[in-house]
Amino acid sequence: MEGLMQRRELLISSIIVHAARHHGEAEVISRREDGSIVRTDYRTIERRARRLVGVLRALGVKYGDRVATLAMNSDRHLELYYAISGMGAVCNTINPRLSTDDIAYIAAHAEDGLIFVDPCFVPLVEAVAPKLAGLLRAVVVLAEPAETPACDLPPGVAPHCYETLLAAAPEEPEWPTFDENTAAAMCYTSGTTGRPKGVLYSHRSAVLHAMMVNFADSIGLRAIDRIAAVVPMFHVNAWGLPYVAPMAGATLIMPGRHLDPANLLGLLNAERATVAASVPTIWLGLIAHLRETGESFRTLTRIVSGGAAFPRALIGEYARLGVSVSHAWGMTESSPIVTFNAPKPATAQLDAEALLDQQAKQGRVVYGVDVRAENEQGAEVPWDGRTPGNLLFRGHWVASSYYRQPETQVGVQGWFPTGDVGVIDEQGFVELTDRTKDLIKSGGEWISSIALENIAIGHPEVAEAAAIATPDEKWGERPLLIVVPRSGCAPEPDDVRKFFEGRTPSWSIPDRVIVTEELPHGATGKVLKSKLRALYANPPKP
Repeated sequence: MEGLMQRRELLISSIIVHAARHHGEAEVISRREDGSIVRTDYRTIERRARRLVGVLRALGVKYGDRVATLAMNSDRHLELYYAISGMGAVCNTINPRLSTDDIAYIAAHAEDGLIFVDPCFVPLVEAVAPKLAGLLRAVVVLAEPAETPACDLPPGVAPHCYETLLAAAPEEPEWPTFDENTAAAMCYTSGTTGRPKGVLYSHRSAVLHAMMVNFADSIGLRAIDRIAAVVPMFHVNAWGLPYVAPMAGATLIMPGRHLDPANLLGLLNAERATVAASVPTIWLGLIAHLRETGESFRTLTRIVSGGAAFPRALIGEYARLGVSVSHAWGMTESSPIVTFNAPKPATAQLDAEALLDQQAKQGRVVYGVDVRAENEQGAEVPWDGRTPGNLLFRGHWVASSYYRQPETQVGVQGWFPTGDVGVIDEQGFVELTDRTKDLIKSGGEWISSIALENIAIGHPEVAEAAAIATPDEKWGERPLLIVVPRSGCAPEPDDVRKFFEGRTPSWSIPDRVIVTEELPHGATGKVLKSKLRALYANPPKP
């Protein structure tokens, strides 16, 4: 209709173009493998990303192709975020902490023709590449020529040095324009099954999510902020921070692999970070380091935490150090943020203890998405802070189905079942109270109980197995495995644990193995994990 507003496609490339034009001097700071600090800025990132588009084209990448990364947070990974998506391809960030079997499955399922890899993860690619015969064309190591290790790759898979390719490539004159609903990025989640599942994000969803994250009642970055993106870029696009920080013109600080408390505190202080974001495990380790050393934060004022519940006592301890903690909640399937714990007028009236209780909740819904809690009959439960329900969400950045799994489409009203159980209070604040315990969440990482059970049953002396979550002060939850021996066998717990080595990531190997004569079963033959949890995860107090 005549007189309406102009239409511009919501494209990820528009974010870095804006940052280069209006915040070109804002810093992007990366810590390399050797601990050295590299400084660049958004103007340089945008120019190199356009040059990188030429590299991708020369390597045969076309519109809609999937391109994988196995990398930690860095300026080079940021360039890949913009170049791959900006040319109309899909940036598939793969978690290097997964087993080589799962990494190979993801790359094959996504049909990744190229893998960009940090030097430290080259052995992973060497192990995976033979499983991708006929699909993988090239591997590009994110390094200078002198830092690029030799790659033992199968015939037909070409090794390359990132900086060598970039130096020889032409600079694309401008970013292409296409439909904002084009696929831009993809992350895989274990979800509720043993195999990872792909979540495909569009340009539109990514841009809208980034705009929401910069709302005042969300993370709300400003150009004067210096944010440390500690959450890895293979975890739901680092919660959108590679888009959020350039959009605001905030300085982006990326620690690479060096996430131990001493190194992280040194980086936060040296680079004058004002905001930092990661899972609770990081903040648990950091506060322990501060207690032991007597060191302190020099400039940090805010922590954003997600992926697991943040201990209430720890929120108070950080507050005494002058650092506020804000909970966010969501999933890979929601880009991820659905709720953010920001105050409302009613919460300002709470006393100190009640306010701490409120801050420990997962937060209230941000604009652009919605949440509801349902009973088993599908009816919405009251917002009274007491009645639990199965949590569902929907919105502009919520998945409609998993990649190449159309049968997983959500209901006609778009409500996505999260698998979490929680309550919603009168002010709309969500508090998680439970979740489907087939999944184990340790240090922000999902561990599939089905995958653990399948491995255990492969042991020559194990007839049946069940994995459950047990509470853990540091990691939130850790896996416990209960096994039934095969007839005439007596498996040793340590031998069963060793059986997992090389079959699953080391951090997902069960901490304990219990051998028992039988597992409890229900009427349909399913193992009753509720009884196992009562027996082993939360035993009665003496």
